[in-house]
Amino acid sequence: MADHLKAARGIARSCRIYYGDRDRSARMDALYRRFISPGALVFDIGSHVGDRIASFRRLGARVIAVEPQPAAAAFLRLAYGWRRNVTVIQAAIGRAEGLLDLHINLSNPTISTGSAAFIAAAGEAPGWHDQKWDRQQSVPLLTLDSLIAREGCPGFIKIDVEGFEAEVLAGLKTPVPALSFEFTTIQRDVAEACLARLMDLGSYRFNAALGENHRMEFAEPIDGGAMRNWLGGLPHQANSGDIYAVLNSGDPAAGGAEQRP
Repeated sequence: MADHLKAARGIARSCRIYYGDRDRSARMDALYRRFISPGALVFDIGSHVGDRIASFRRLGARVIAVEPQPAAAAFLRLAYGWRRNVTVIQAAIGRAEGLLDLHINLSNPTISTGSAAFIAAAGEAPGWHDQKWDRQQSVPLLTLDSLIAREGCPGFIKIDVEGFEAEVLAGLKTPVPALSFEFTTIQRDVAEACLARLMDLGSYRFNAALGENHRMEFAEPIDGGAMRNWLGGLPHQANSGDIYAVLNSGDPAAGGAEQRP
């Protein structure tokens, strides 16, 4: 019972953070509008409490929301699962189907993770010492390819899974028009692995936004090598952000996409 109350408080905390700022929501919509048009299919991998679902719906997208945490998935089903254009799947995404040991931070569920390496990196990093992953639970593990086979090919994929991003992309065998993945300065190697995977998959160009400001860092998209250099030069205090990737329109897999990161 104590864990249930702690989890409920953690979800309430996340809702206050992610739903309490209208200006932030407007910036989010403006950013995602670069990638998402009405009627598009979007995968939200690591939905947490669904603030991105809200943005994607405002832009007219159909959303497949994937979230492994039981408390967060229950909240998503209540908030969005009954809506016609949202499907909530309680699972994690990785390189192969099976089961994953999910490490849950009940007080701060936004940093729950399937990556033991992420927890180890956080334990050694300034500013992370008070975080505690106090529950472990086995959850179903799917792949992006299996999700695409079931739901169709998305126009955009958002990936935010606390150090598990490279594992998610390892389960994608064909390029998609556009996607984003979170990075942290405590695990730059994970972001570098994501960049390498995407450059193997197709002719991608990149941009980035720091933290939750939803503002692109570059006036024009850059190549993977330049993005890797930019990432390596960030101060530790930058903490986190998202890297956006768009397949060049000349790539046969782009399907005529006109998104600009």
